[in-house]
Amino acid sequence: MKRLILTTDSSAAGVLGRAGIADFVIAIERRLVWGPLPSDAQLEAFFAPRRTQPLGLHWLDDTPAWRMEKSGVRGRGLIELLSECDSAELWMGPEPDAQLLLFWLLDHCSSERAAISKLVMCHLDIAVGGIEPEQLANLNPPVIKPAQGHLELTGRVWQAYRAPTPQAWFDLLKADLSLFPQARRCVADLLEELPSVTTGLGATEMTILELIAPGEVPPFDVFPGHQKRNARRVFNYWEVGALLDGLARCERPAVAGLDEGPFSLEMHNDSSRLQRYKQSRLSLTQFGKAVLGGDENFCRRNRIDRWWGGTHLTNDRLWQWDPEAFSLVAPD
Repeated sequence: MKRLILTTDSSAAGVLGRAGIADFVIAIERRLVWGPLPSDAQLEAFFAPRRTQPLGLHWLDDTPAWRMEKSGVRGRGLIELLSECDSAELWMGPEPDAQLLLFWLLDHCSSERAAISKLVMCHLDIAVGGIEPEQLANLNPPVIKPAQGHLELTGRVWQAYRAPTPQAWFDLLKADLSLFPQARRCVADLLEELPSVTTGLGATEMTILELIAPGEVPPFDVFPGHQKRNARRVFNYWEVGALLDGLARCERPAVAGLDEGPFSLEMHNDSSRLQRYKQSRLSLTQFGKAVLGGDENFCRRNRIDRWWGGTHLTNDRLWQWDPEAFSLVAPD
């Protein structure tokens, strides 16, 4: 194996693989913007050789078995595999989750000088998964070898996201992040997903309410995707489905008309349930209209229990975002 490409979704891996520009392409699809982060031990084991890591907590878990067998990488650790490569390119998209994975990966490799020497970063402005292989030659992304400045900043960013409060992440807005072209946008996008001090909802949830406001809206019209009106790219398909569930299936719903759920693999595997979901016609409740108008706060009427990076958000420990002042608001 000579040339390795690492990316963050299987669609991008497929495009890069069909283009034939590398000996092997690996997609790492571990989501970092949703749910609790792995523990310190799990983070350390993720890129280590395969031993007893549960499914979903090893970096090769998203690579098809046949592809690993063909290339001989089954069970390898990242550092071990890098030692066998001439180069390893990090094709990371602009989405916050891809940027977080970039920071995590670099932080993991930072103490291994031999591994870092094999890495180059290809900074992308678009998601590669949506283009044709022949278009790759026209992308010409900037290619940068990580230097000491990159590694120092990587450590700061990654530790800030894992911290038990968003304060260190907010402080990154005052830092020079120019070594990573997408970093500042990543920082801002994630802060905007904290509950708003006015509405109690994050930016993606508010976008969902805005799209439902006209009424009689099919559920999938509020999901992000190609040529969709929801342009937010922090959360993926399953996560947006869960956010919509949270707006419709709670103590004081903001959304009415969702006739099936929860949004799960089980629902998708049942054609009749999935059809009922698709046929739902959504509208805002009176409460939802008041939230959208800034006259009600969703968090004051509903139970909050979710994670934002290393921060556990609850009604009693609610860090909020002030979009008007562009500032962080600590719990009372």
